[in-house]
Amino acid sequence: MLKSLWKASVPLTITGLLMVPGLAIAIAGLILDPRIITSAPAWLKPVKFAVSIAIYVFTLAWAFTLIPERRKTRRVVGWATAIAMAVEIIIIDLQASRGTTSHFNYGTRLDAVFFTIMGTAIVAQTLTSVAAAAAFWHQTFEDRALGWALRLGISITILGSFTGALMTRPTPNQLAAAQAGHGMPVIGAHTVGASDGGPGLPGTGWSTEHGDLRIPHFIGLHALQVLPLIALVLRRRLSTEARVRLTITAAGSYFALFALLLLQALRGQSILDPDPLTLTAFAAWALVTSLCAWRSMDWVASPAAREIV
Repeated sequence: MLKSLWKASVPLTITGLLMVPGLAIAIAGLILDPRIITSAPAWLKPVKFAVSIAIYVFTLAWAFTLIPERRKTRRVVGWATAIAMAVEIIIIDLQASRGTTSHFNYGTRLDAVFFTIMGTAIVAQTLTSVAAAAAFWHQTFEDRALGWALRLGISITILGSFTGALMTRPTPNQLAAAQAGHGMPVIGAHTVGASDGGPGLPGTGWSTEHGDLRIPHFIGLHALQVLPLIALVLRRRLSTEARVRLTITAAGSYFALFALLLLQALRGQSILDPDPLTLTAFAAWALVTSLCAWRSMDWVASPAAREIV
């Protein structure tokens, strides 16, 4: 497997492998460094990002093995992604070692430069990912269900990445402080309805009292892993026709979940405290998903449908 990943994209494979010692360093920091940054252990973010980056780059390298003739796309997207991820994890680790935040930090000129570099790198990487998405959409896959999972998965991942821009906007409190002459040492936040750093879920730190844009951001980013995994799991149990329709259904359901979580976060509502409107929306999502999955199986099971497919 490692050999095929290396052949598909050397920079992505190297980046993924470098996350292993990077994760070890972050875990050591988590154990040995007692400092707290915005209510979380200083090295928790480096741990999370090292894992997330490793998963993403290895997944993308694996996906590239399925488009072997797209050499230019693999080279450009691979290098852009590897450089952006390396820049991001280096700055995150460096800021953790300094005992300060890496995101939304404009407290000093150096902090502002670091965050600007990170933001620019991620925007560039996201834009180049569109080329990878175009390659998947134009590719004819032998496994049609997996092909749809990759096309729809990377499309949702790109949308999920763009939700990061919502976190960079100044909050009302930050604008009020600036107008009062206190400046804005922090510009942006992932918490909606309060300042970052309040009570959060164990491990993730997602707010338990207010909306948190990191939740839909996380869900969106990992569509590229979840949807192909669903297509591969279904391979052992169902026919090609059933897998194609169920994979497309899963993608539609996944996108709807992402949208619902985004709306919930923007309303300033904690994931643990949904109001009746949110509960109704999630119940409708679960019902529609179940009905679509059932209809997909029922449609494929009919003789007429099999002839059409």
